[in-house]
Amino acid sequence: MMPKVILAARSIKDYEQLLVHPCPVIILMNVHLSQLQSLVTLAHKHAKQLWLHADLVQGLKHDEAAAQFLCQNIRPDGLISTHAQTVLIARKHNVTAIQRIFLIDSHSLETSYRILANSQPDYIEVLPGIVPHLLEEVRQRTGRPVLAGGFIRSQAEVVTALEHGALAVTTSNKKLWLDPSSTPH
Repeated sequence: MMPKVILAARSIKDYEQLLVHPCPVIILMNVHLSQLQSLVTLAHKHAKQLWLHADLVQGLKHDEAAAQFLCQNIRPDGLISTHAQTVLIARKHNVTAIQRIFLIDSHSLETSYRILANSQPDYIEVLPGIVPHLLEEVRQRTGRPVLAGGFIRSQAEVVTALEHGALAVTTSNKKLWLDPSSTPH
């Protein structure tokens, strides 16, 4: 079952905290290539799914070969990327594929729809996630589950995103992951 709030670690210290948190999925951002294998292994030892933000891996180019390497050698449970090619490779390797889109204006929204039609991700992460009507629109137009991320700063904003079509909220905001009993289930 997908948690309603998916926690994102921006540092190794955050990651260590999330290993003992009840949330079953961890998003890992800003990590060095040399640390990846041991971090994936550690997540699995703690019965966690690890979704890796492929675009934020230090020491790795953001191209098809990098995505192949991550899927074949590192083997995270999911890959998040703004690059459609990375999403396509993740899908090919049966790795959960999350296409991250940034909505800054109507042109970026239409461009995102064209990209999503080709990449067909398992999930779409919409940033910023605080624009409720766009969460609903993206979900309805693509038929894909939507994750809301970016600028969600309060429990009320989590609830609003969920009420407007988001399957879950992704956040690195520690205020939203300190008390797991306060997150909606």
